[in-house]
Amino acid sequence: MAVPNYTYLKLKMSGPNGVITVESTYEHAYDYDIECIKYTKALVEAETLIVNLDRLGSEAPDSKRRARTFEPTEAIKLISIDPTCPNDRALRIGTTLGSK
Repeated sequence: MAVPNYTYLKLKMSGPNGVITVESTYEHAYDYDIECIKYTKALVEAETLIVNLDRLGSEAPDSKRRARTFEPTEAIKLISIDPTCPNDRALRIGTTLGSK
């Protein structure tokens, strides 16, 4: 059986030797309010993330989508990294790049 008084930031309750009074400061109450807001925001974001993950997991994959090899859509020039070994690795550079 406790009685909170938000105006004076006091909580009074009966104890074995009389009334027990718990006091606080406005700064302390403000800090707890900020902490409560951050905690609530984190819970809402977590619940939203869970809902989005469930929705994405239940979607059927597109049967028409298939992985393909990469084919450039514009003209490219192959430049060998090591000129002594032309079959090794090469850079692919687009020939339609601007001067910058």
